[in-house]
Amino acid sequence: MFFPNTFVDALADYESARYVIFGVPFDNTSSYRAGSRWAPDAMRQASANFESYNPTFDLDLADLLIHDAGNLDTSASVDETLQDLYEDTKDLLSDGKLPIMLGGEHSLSFATVKACAESAGDDFGVLVLDAHFDLRDEYRGFKHNHACVSRNILSEVSKNLVSIGIRSGPEDEWVFARENKLKYYTADDVEAIGMVEVLKEALEWLDCSLLYLSLDMDALDPAYAPGLGTPEPFGLSARDVRTAVRTLAPFSMAFDIVEIAPEYDSGQTAMLGAKLMREFIAAHAASHR
Repeated sequence: MFFPNTFVDALADYESARYVIFGVPFDNTSSYRAGSRWAPDAMRQASANFESYNPTFDLDLADLLIHDAGNLDTSASVDETLQDLYEDTKDLLSDGKLPIMLGGEHSLSFATVKACAESAGDDFGVLVLDAHFDLRDEYRGFKHNHACVSRNILSEVSKNLVSIGIRSGPEDEWVFARENKLKYYTADDVEAIGMVEVLKEALEWLDCSLLYLSLDMDALDPAYAPGLGTPEPFGLSARDVRTAVRTLAPFSMAFDIVEIAPEYDSGQTAMLGAKLMREFIAAHAASHR
């Protein structure tokens, strides 16, 4: 069940909408700084700052079929929340919508990825922008901890996954990634060869036409996004992440933005998250007109 709230420029009703935004205010497995449960509404508030016209793509978001379904009614249990989120995402996909999920913590992406993979079939891949590998088997007693999401996707949903922005993880995660020949790019790799080349290689490796794009905001350097649950210095620039979002949106069947903790800054991270979401919608819409 969703509770209503409204994103600026999300003017369409559910039936007519192509893009359905929804929040999942859940952060119960957060391990350093909790507070991402406040991010969906913080991004909604930040959206009032922006003009609806996007000059890069020559379109007006107010003219697009965007609906804000509000926030999912979450449980204290991560497993129950993930099950509800999975079911609701399945419903959105069966109704022909493009889901845009605003977390909340990164554990949530497992449910939305799972629903998308079942809808897409074999022609499916996952691209994660993240500072962390998130390859733990379990963390603090939870299999579905935010620090385990990529491991859970790889083991239960799809091995067709690329991570970009990696720069943190215990030694055994780096060993696991190498031994299992996982495809990943560190933030230093992006600095060395450029985001455009990284994205070209990543898309060739994934070799799919239906993509799930997950943006953990800690992929960004905390100089750009300080309000995070687990900030990690020496990260991606805001322009590099915008390039990734713009490039990948045309191939994406769903998108999420997670791990913003609005209480730890003065609104700039939620502002950036809201802007990147709008860039995603504009880039997708421009490629499908």
